[in-house]
Amino acid sequence: MQPLARALLLTAGLFVTVHASLPRAAEVEPGEPPATSQPSHDPANAPLPAETAGPELRPPGAESATGSSPFAPPAAFAPTMMDLTLRPSSLWQRIRTGFGLPDMTSPLVREQEEWFAKRPDYISRIVARSSRYLYYIVEQVEKRGMPSEIALLPIIESAYNPVAYSRAHASGIWQFMPSTGKAYGLQQNFWYDGRRDVTAATNAALDYLEKLYEMFGTWDLALASYNWGEGAVSRAMAKNVAKGLPTDYRSLTMPAETRNYMPKLQAVKNIIANPAQFGIDLTEVPNQPYFVAVPTTRHIDVKLAAKLAEMSVDEFMSLNPGNNGPVIRADSDRVMLFPANKVATFRSNMENHDEPLVSWEAYRLKPGETLDRVATRYGISVAQLKTANGIGLKGVAGSSTTVLVPAVASAKPYLPDIPLAALTGGSLPKKSANKVSRKGRTIKAGSQAGKRSAAATKANTTLTGKKNAPPRKKPR
Repeated sequence: MQPLARALLLTAGLFVTVHASLPRAAEVEPGEPPATSQPSHDPANAPLPAETAGPELRPPGAESATGSSPFAPPAAFAPTMMDLTLRPSSLWQRIRTGFGLPDMTSPLVREQEEWFAKRPDYISRIVARSSRYLYYIVEQVEKRGMPSEIALLPIIESAYNPVAYSRAHASGIWQFMPSTGKAYGLQQNFWYDGRRDVTAATNAALDYLEKLYEMFGTWDLALASYNWGEGAVSRAMAKNVAKGLPTDYRSLTMPAETRNYMPKLQAVKNIIANPAQFGIDLTEVPNQPYFVAVPTTRHIDVKLAAKLAEMSVDEFMSLNPGNNGPVIRADSDRVMLFPANKVATFRSNMENHDEPLVSWEAYRLKPGETLDRVATRYGISVAQLKTANGIGLKGVAGSSTTVLVPAVASAKPYLPDIPLAALTGGSLPKKSANKVSRKGRTIKAGSQAGKRSAAATKANTTLTGKKNAPPRKKPR
């Protein structure tokens, strides 16, 4: 670009300078109590409930994390120029351009950076999962004028695993509790769990974050509330006011999980900003839509939808993890997501398909009726019946429980909108294929207790069932 043209773009604000690395200006967070005042705590062995949290706690080893970091930037930076009039081909570059949160520097941030830097394979798995959803999330974040760091939040919440599930029943990449999900319009029934629906849950999470930002006025307090609960943060602020203390994020007394929440996000931001500095080979994600939404105008089997799109069931479910069972129930506002290059194939094959789209329908057990009797009536094994309904091999179904059974040929299937609790007589269903139980210790903001945890997915698995096991109180 000619110097004169570059000068004009700089004047117009369409050309910006980007540094090759992020400088660190401070070693200790302002207002942080001395390291010697921190009580010892092993988060892996002694979980600290948020409602009984005492003074600020640090992750193991944080007390001695002073001095220079092994990932410290060079003394001088070579600025590069970025032309904002050009659409970046890399989604990571687009995210870097939209960074808007104030940078934080502290030993906690460096500890999180080092944890990630030692686990390049873990980062690769996160990137592979996120590549399906990240473009959509960045688009929604930008439309709302939010800082692009928000699009990285699911890395902290769930490692971008759409079927992440905690013992406290938080679910999806944004880790919504059932009550919070319902409060933000996420349906949860026999057929569908909106908390795992990537597009629906993303919009609900951004609605919630906008509300928190309006409540507290700063993003660090909003994000602390997303992790800990707005009620908990409000009470912590009120306690500081009563003591004549500041009420900013760093001045509040909060559980270690929340204290580490912003440092985790900052560490992820730093790594995305300059992966080479941390020895990370960050796979590029194209700055283009990965999926296209297709309305569900008719009930259809999951396996048939995948077959008509000429894709595997696993790949289909990675884009449609909100579906609970073998049938996708048509709904006025429900959509199916397909890779952009599969939509035409699906529509063409759908037009030429002249056989029933659904092979299952709902059946309500009569008083005293057992699954064995139902299975015999419909000509399938008990194991097949239980698998189709997400019931464990040793599980039972009580009277009036609704289960899926093979549909009668040429008859319109009966697919009522059944509440989720009705599936197993009051308890949550277990996924037979893609959902793996995960351990967690706290509950999510907006729930009855008003708290949630970024550690809710400690034992995350990939979509293929492979375990990731980042430690509590450390980044994932």
